[in-house]
Amino acid sequence: MDCNGSVDHRFRFSSHTENDSLDNGYNATTGPSETAVPKSRLSGDCGGPAGTGVNGRASVVAKEAAVNKNEKDDKDKVKELADTYAHMLNVVGEDLERPGLLKTPERAAKAMLFFTKGYHEKLEDVLNDAIFEEHHDGMVVVRDIEMFSMCEHHLVPFYGKVSVGYLPRNKIIGLSKVARIVEIFSRRLQVQERLTKQIATALMDVLQPTGVAVVIDATHLCMVMRGVQQTQSRTTTSTMLGEFRKDPKTREEFLRLIKP
Repeated sequence: MDCNGSVDHRFRFSSHTENDSLDNGYNATTGPSETAVPKSRLSGDCGGPAGTGVNGRASVVAKEAAVNKNEKDDKDKVKELADTYAHMLNVVGEDLERPGLLKTPERAAKAMLFFTKGYHEKLEDVLNDAIFEEHHDGMVVVRDIEMFSMCEHHLVPFYGKVSVGYLPRNKIIGLSKVARIVEIFSRRLQVQERLTKQIATALMDVLQPTGVAVVIDATHLCMVMRGVQQTQSRTTTSTMLGEFRKDPKTREEFLRLIKP
């Protein structure tokens, strides 16, 4: 039966002639050949270029449905968040009819979804097979990666720079992916201590290196704009795993390499 549901008579073993062995896959000596039916027919795929058969079309349809669902979900989230921001502005005494605030709730909603987009990103999707076999055992350091996150205690930003080092065990990662891993975990409601460890643990899991080191130096607006109002204060956190924790010389080399 073909892709449209009609019978393909070329694959009916109704006569046992030598010509049939050419046309129908029939072997005059042994009977019908097992290769008479193309593999793609047996698998339920109608063949053709990759992605054009039944399975390929089903995959495309499924992806389109997922995209449409995500777009609808995003619109629903924007509306719900915008209503919340409108209520908040009203509570603090603002006039929602003021020209400068007419679209503020929607803008703020979209901004918040961007600030927290890391909740919906998966490590495997971001890496996108950018892990390579390489017999390099020297330290790899990516320093001064810009980071922006949101303090989970006051919902105000903290920002700074992240430096990451690792000791490969026959595998390396695309350098830009190190920055993407930082972004996945920073685009969430966070505390700096947990963020530091999450980045280090993620690299340890995906690369299985002999060690990982992460240092974050950041300014927290919850300390600058409110409370103690320390405008020059900075916070530094570190996580050392594997050889970076066990070997003082390895740790010292990393710390020396990331100095300004």
